[in-house]
Formats: sequence, C-alpha cells, structure tokens
Amino acid sequence: VQLVESGGGLVQPGGSLRLSCAASGFTFRSVAMRWYRRAPGKERELVATISSAGGITNYADSMKGRFTISRDNDKNRVYLQMNSLKPEDTAVYYCYTRLGANDYWGQGTQVTVSS
Repeated sequence: VQLVESGGGLVQPGGSLRLSCAASGFTFRSVAMRWYRRAPGKERELVATISSAGGITNYADSMKGRFTISRDNDKNRVYLQMNSLKPEDTAVYYCYTRLGANDYWGQGTQVTVSS
C-alpha cells in the first residue's frame, strides 16, 4: 500500500491550492479516504472524508465551505481543493486510509499560508 501526496507549497492568505494523493497497492475504489493535517505544535486533525464512491463527504467545521474533497477512482487519486486559505491552515497535510485493522498514511505535503 502506498499513498503519495503532492501539491503543497507556499501560498498567500486568500489563495488556493489543490492537493493530490496517488494511491496504489489496494482496491482504491472500494475504500473511503481521508485527509488529515498537523499544524506546528498541534495534534493531528481530521480535515475531510470521502466515501468509496465519492457520494458522501464530510468536513471539519473550520474547513466547511472552503475545502472540497473529491476522488477519481479511475486514476486512483483523491484530491483536496483548498480555497480562501488562512495562515492557520499552515500544516503538513496527510492522505489516509484504513484497510481492515491497518492504518496507512502518506508522507505528507507541507502547506504554508503566509504573506
């Protein structure tokens, strides 16, 4: 199982970024996916969840209306579109899935929101 995030970077407040997570080694279309983040000095935080078919999404309250999770089951990818970014969104963002009793994480991608 491999999860590889990309798309992070430095962006000004109010800007946008699109994160991507490439998945391999499992039947991607059969499992839900999540994005988490860890800000400096803070605990890991759930950002968004998407069901296996993509029809059900959930977001942390602070991300609702700004972030959109989506997936392409033909490309084995899950995305996180982040708009209206704030300095407090600065964090390492991780792709995650659970297969049976096992948790799988990507290596993370750094998002820095600063002027």
